[in-house]
Amino acid sequence: MGSTSLPTVEWLVTREFVPYEEACKLMSERVDAIAAGRARELVWLLEHPPLYTAGTSAKASDLIEPERFPVYRTGRGGQFTYHGPGQRVGYVMLDVGARWGDVRAYVTALETLIIDALASLGVAAQTRSGFVGVWVRRLEGSSERLDKIAAIGVRLRRWVSSHGLSINVSPELAHFSGIVPCGLVDTKVTSLAVLVAKTEMARVDAVLRETFIEVFD
Repeated sequence: MGSTSLPTVEWLVTREFVPYEEACKLMSERVDAIAAGRARELVWLLEHPPLYTAGTSAKASDLIEPERFPVYRTGRGGQFTYHGPGQRVGYVMLDVGARWGDVRAYVTALETLIIDALASLGVAAQTRSGFVGVWVRRLEGSSERLDKIAAIGVRLRRWVSSHGLSINVSPELAHFSGIVPCGLVDTKVTSLAVLVAKTEMARVDAVLRETFIEVFD
């Protein structure tokens, strides 16, 4: 799915919480450097303190508790989402033009990355027709429903991506109640912890990196 002429992607893992504005500043600087040929592509894994972000399609009515956590407007696609402790955020800065030349193909690759990584962690996940992100089937009584376990929101500048994905490893799911996640009123969120799957962040990171190599290179 990639080109063998592309340089090896750099990986950065930050263990302490990263303020959102600081992360956006680093992403912007790195995107410019990648586009100019001055830096390698980068995948940055991190956690944020509790906060809400609003994508370019966010509706004001979907912010239910505006005073609960800081709210940041961002240039990524999508609507409102929550970031916080126990959630693995992956900021992916790739030359999408060189690798795919197509935004949808890039988003599909991110979805595949998450689904394959979750499979390695013992969770069967899937996409949902008409929606971006990754879901798991849950039983509720005698019926089934799809709960969201991972979100995707990307931004492209000069064909270089920023922002990326978030996977619910062991976050406080009650924090999602301050927004309508991704604008989906009737959708519940879940996590690896709720599914009694592997929740060691270092293990999640290792699987993401292994799977990234398989999917992207």
